[in-house]
Amino acid sequence: MTLKSKITVFILAVLFSIQPVFAQSIINSAQSMIDMPMVKLRSLDKITARTMTFKANVGSTIKFGSLYIKAQACRKSTPIEKPEAASFLQVWEIDNKDKALWIFSGWMFASSPGLSSMDHPIYDIWVLDCLEKNKALSQK
Repeated sequence: MTLKSKITVFILAVLFSIQPVFAQSIINSAQSMIDMPMVKLRSLDKITARTMTFKANVGSTIKFGSLYIKAQACRKSTPIEKPEAASFLQVWEIDNKDKALWIFSGWMFASSPGLSSMDHPIYDIWVLDCLEKNKALSQK
């Protein structure tokens, strides 16, 4: 066995032994998140440079420009944990031929908007927070 092969086997062994530790930390952090009924989003129109902040109920679809945004879930960390809000968003656009084009589908994180961002030539959308219904009404 060559030195390169031995190093490769060693690295793979280390990676496979560490994987359960990472998996457990992901499970623990997911368990400490609280489901919330509303997501607070901010959008940017890159052509006009206008921003807009809006709220959406989880499970509802809203329209922004030519985009349709559906919030499937919104989770927030408990007060004793590091502050974090994450939302599972699905974004699509209807073209001139009434054909739906997927733009984004995945989790967006408020603390790291660039980690999982939507790629669109005109619009940017990112998560600000997850809200309870009564707090959302008081913030209007």
